[in-house]
Amino acid sequence: MDQEEINKQIFERIERLEKAVFSKQKKTVKFPLKEEKNFRGATGGLRLLISKGFFNSKKTFAEIKKELANQDYHYSDQAIQTPLNNFSKSGGPLVGFKEGGKKVYAKRK
Repeated sequence: MDQEEINKQIFERIERLEKAVFSKQKKTVKFPLKEEKNFRGATGGLRLLISKGFFNSKKTFAEIKKELANQDYHYSDQAIQTPLNNFSKSGGPLVGFKEGGKKVYAKRK
């Protein structure tokens, strides 16, 4: 390999790295709802509820925790709240908003 070819490869690599690091494109996070029946953990429990249509109407945290317990998902409030917050971020399958002083969650349309 001559020096010119080496320089060309280095510049191409730098361009790809700069594009990846400094790109202005907003990265969207995908939230798979059905990962081959992988409904493990608190996150999996929430994915299960989403896939069953539980969030087709507004639900409070207490209702969500109770339904998770009915489905044999017994986790602390924090273990449930964290994936619930992640699922209700922009691009997620849920939307969270305040209603009557309480936060409620529903399926994003």
